[in-house]
Amino acid sequence: MNTIPNNPKIAAMVGNLRWQQLPPLPDDFGFAAPFAGESGGALIVAGGANFPNGMIWDGGKKAWHDSVFILPEPGGKWLAGFKLAQPIAYGVSVTTSNGVLCAGGGDAHRNTREVFLLQWQDSRLKTKPLPPLPKSLSNACGAIMGETVYIAGGIETPDATNAMKNFWSLDLSAPTPAWQELPPWPGPARMLAIAGIYRGSFYLFSGTDLYPDANGKPARRYLSDAYAYKPGEGWKKLSDLPRPAVAAPSPAIVLDNHLLVVSGDDGRLVNFEPKSKHPGFPNDVLAYDAALDQWTQLPESPLSRATAPVVDWHHHAVVVNGEVHPGVRTPQVWELELH
Repeated sequence: MNTIPNNPKIAAMVGNLRWQQLPPLPDDFGFAAPFAGESGGALIVAGGANFPNGMIWDGGKKAWHDSVFILPEPGGKWLAGFKLAQPIAYGVSVTTSNGVLCAGGGDAHRNTREVFLLQWQDSRLKTKPLPPLPKSLSNACGAIMGETVYIAGGIETPDATNAMKNFWSLDLSAPTPAWQELPPWPGPARMLAIAGIYRGSFYLFSGTDLYPDANGKPARRYLSDAYAYKPGEGWKKLSDLPRPAVAAPSPAIVLDNHLLVVSGDDGRLVNFEPKSKHPGFPNDVLAYDAALDQWTQLPESPLSRATAPVVDWHHHAVVVNGEVHPGVRTPQVWELELH
């Protein structure tokens, strides 16, 4: 790992990374890849997947969920008993001015094109449909810039052996919003990448490409490349990440003029055995300085996470649930103070 450079800006950031826990989600296992966002001042967490009856290596099966939890305020208690229309996980969620936009995702059998808003109003959860995606997808990443939502990558079917190279936008301020297909980044297709928004650009970090192995099953090619897209100017390639960060919490956290990529799977332990003893994902933080096109590896955070959404809520970046190592979820909810 790189040592922290002799840079007062980086040193100040390191000294001010203040993590703390919010009340854990009221679920024994927690979820991978739920939808999450803010509406009506409340934090909403919906759907997700876990292994409630044992890990897959012990014969357990993954379960998809339709439960929705609401945290009205940081010092409050989670409200439960709300439901989605169907169990779903591995979609994209972003906070808009009108609620939490939830796009794509799927279950064991199919992915979906559906897009909808979750709105928390007068202590009630409301759902509003939005235009469907151009294609079904899950394991994509996305973020919102102004009133425009961007979504990149993913897989079209649950058993896909090739990732997608798609880049779509939805202008929510348009009189009749409709998804637009934009030119994709100049690199490999990918899923489980990290999105980011900073100073008028959309960022795309890491992820994994897919290819069929000798048995025709999907195998991963871990990526450490990075790109930025600016409307009207297109894509440019950036410096590579110091390591792959597949499925790291997304979108990237913006702090002190840097984009932060927390944890994620670097692929080094992909064949680790026994799986029940997996030590977890890297828990360092990768900080990207857009002005210098430079990455720095910061000291360890308290998080080993993959497939966790990030929500900007009450001046904190909130990391919701996710995987602490392959298969094992957590109900923990962490927040990083933003300055």
